[in-house]
Amino acid sequence: MERVDRCVVLVDAGYLLGAAASLLAGEPARSRITVDHASLIQGLRELAEADTRQPLLRIYWFDGAPDRVPQPEHRRLRVMPRVTVRLGALTRSDGRWAQKGVDAAMHAELTELARNRACSDVVLVTGDGDLLPGLMSAKEHGVAVHLWAVQAADGDYNQSEDLVAEADERRVLDRAWITRAVRAKELTGICAPPPVPRPEIAAILSAPLPESALAAAAERAEDAVRNGSRTAPAEDGAQPAPAPAGPKGGGVPTPKDLAGLRAPGQPSAAHPAPHPPNATLRWSSDKGWIERPGGGTLGEPPETASLPTLAQLTSAEQRWADREEDITTVGGDPFEVGQVFARRWMERLPENGHVQKLSTLYPRIPHRIDGELLRYAARFGLLAHKDDQIDEHDRYAIRAGFWREIDVRTAADHGPAGEQPGPEGIRGGRTP
Repeated sequence: MERVDRCVVLVDAGYLLGAAASLLAGEPARSRITVDHASLIQGLRELAEADTRQPLLRIYWFDGAPDRVPQPEHRRLRVMPRVTVRLGALTRSDGRWAQKGVDAAMHAELTELARNRACSDVVLVTGDGDLLPGLMSAKEHGVAVHLWAVQAADGDYNQSEDLVAEADERRVLDRAWITRAVRAKELTGICAPPPVPRPEIAAILSAPLPESALAAAAERAEDAVRNGSRTAPAEDGAQPAPAPAGPKGGGVPTPKDLAGLRAPGQPSAAHPAPHPPNATLRWSSDKGWIERPGGGTLGEPPETASLPTLAQLTSAEQRWADREEDITTVGGDPFEVGQVFARRWMERLPENGHVQKLSTLYPRIPHRIDGELLRYAARFGLLAHKDDQIDEHDRYAIRAGFWREIDVRTAADHGPAGEQPGPEGIRGGRTP
């Protein structure tokens, strides 16, 4: 079988991007960098063809993903010309993410390419010494092996010494080359602004628990005593008050949290007091305390129940275009996902009056639209959490992005701020 004179690039994404993060951001966390994948792939192709003096056959991108489900970056990469994505598993152990099966997949691909004489030169972007047998096998089949390293942050090696010794040619991708496609993120805290303190929410959370919850708390306390656990006594001998049934770890309460609470002064669980004043939920739900202009009511009001969903507003052609945009341009950041969803929804509304109806609910998103928003977010790997639930921070950021886009576009439609102002709290950049 005659060997084909062309080159192939095998990229260990965990090594390439982790080393780039160490170099640019001081730590190997890929969340600390932003990657222009189109520029990165183009740069790899041009450099490989220049180094090997052979045309490119293909770039293989090896990476890990939870349950091997393609993440947004993988979806963008695999539709690029001459790029093939191979995914291993990504597992979390002792608080750290680890790739499983990536080095084995690279070894299998390398030996198969060499055995089939599919190329004359192979470029390896990796530092893993486990690839040494595959590298040696490729050399025995007459393939020239080029080993590329990312410049180490401390000036030392970040590759296996045995791998370096066996390579035919070596190159270091320095900071100047890396920064053409990769940059460090600025430390701005979370991707959405922190919640603005809400006195009415604090009042709800400080309300006495219903009798059923108090009984459950007492039962738990008895169990703790039986099991030998002790709690510190309250000051002045008072019994410690049970913690409110708020969200785990604190934060913005969910409708389920608030549904278990009652207003101050409640005589009994069987006779709940009226809804607390101004008790507006930040989370979408059709349950719990919700006060709207014109009187607090539960359930979806008629004027907002008629709001169309994005699916109802989207044609087959638009659905295809949306999917292309999701793959090629939407990064998958929770805040960005909320913005993209809101933009599409507003652009396809048949009349602007629907936006005004939505604004009366701020900061609550109608249940049907909110569910559709979270299902859309799930496409970007935001369900990769315990029990397939989007975590609290991501939910906040998704909805914050939704309202921010509504606010920006509403302000643009109505001219300078102050003319036809939207719902209180949206103007001035406040987010739910």
